[in-house]
Amino acid sequence: MLDAICLFDESNPVTYSVFKFQKLSDTDIEKYRQTLVCPACAGKAYYRKASKDGKAACFGSRYHQADCREFKPSLAKEREELHAIEVNQLLVDSDAMIIDFSRQPRLSRGIVNKGKQERAKLDKNAQIQKPEPASMSESEAKAADKPSRSPDTIVPDSDASEAELRGGQTASGEKRIAKEGLEKLLHSLMRGSELAESDLWVYTDEKYRWRAKNLFVNFADAEPTETGAPRMYWGTISHVDKELLWLNPADSKDVGIPIDKIATPLMHKFGLDERRDFEGAAIILFGKCFWNKAKNRKIIQLWSNDLNRIFISKLEENE
Repeated sequence: MLDAICLFDESNPVTYSVFKFQKLSDTDIEKYRQTLVCPACAGKAYYRKASKDGKAACFGSRYHQADCREFKPSLAKEREELHAIEVNQLLVDSDAMIIDFSRQPRLSRGIVNKGKQERAKLDKNAQIQKPEPASMSESEAKAADKPSRSPDTIVPDSDASEAELRGGQTASGEKRIAKEGLEKLLHSLMRGSELAESDLWVYTDEKYRWRAKNLFVNFADAEPTETGAPRMYWGTISHVDKELLWLNPADSKDVGIPIDKIATPLMHKFGLDERRDFEGAAIILFGKCFWNKAKNRKIIQLWSNDLNRIFISKLEENE
């Protein structure tokens, strides 16, 4: 459980996230911890502090109702909630965070097996067929797999609190620098972590750092930046058009994400076999937001069309 309701003052119940609750004084924690209940079924709940061996603080309950949504969560939900708890603990323990764009997502066994079968089939075809000129779609896929790094240059925001030139220096002294991939960051945001409201410094590369509250932007709040500075945009996907040209976020009707140059490798990387697989999927990407020519639609362009700077978490069938 990520949240619990405190009934210390029954006339004024207060909902606490684990992150906010653990920031209370020891006196208040001891005063409130016996009046916590599950926000879904009102079953008596408990609070556990972070352990010395690294286990994050958490809420839980042994008194869930049989039909409580918190009682038997799916494996995907459990993993996402664990990611949210771990990121919230990171905010407590760390002075800064580096986004590791090279960290590969943990795909399900079905996607991995399918990928192996496809590679085996391709290898077999390569052995029995003579090489032929690549088709247009194959050429585009290869180009998307190896995007150019030159077109996009990060322009720091004029507000130094949002982004600062770091000069390529590494962290030193006693600074505690965490490193996380996009999968965990997205899951934590979807499950209500405090990341998007925090003052944590987040490094997107060796040179630039941003306050997390200025870097992570939900699609509903996306606005073009004056200098073209990038952001980490996140939310859910409503649908994709028939031609696989645009992703349409569910969070905003006037935002579009062009994928025409990367659709094939994007689908392959995240196990998206058909348009239906995009619907309801969670997404996070590092990109820039700007107006279209008519200035009636905001476009969020993936930075350099680099597939390492985007992560899509599709829904499981039982979710």
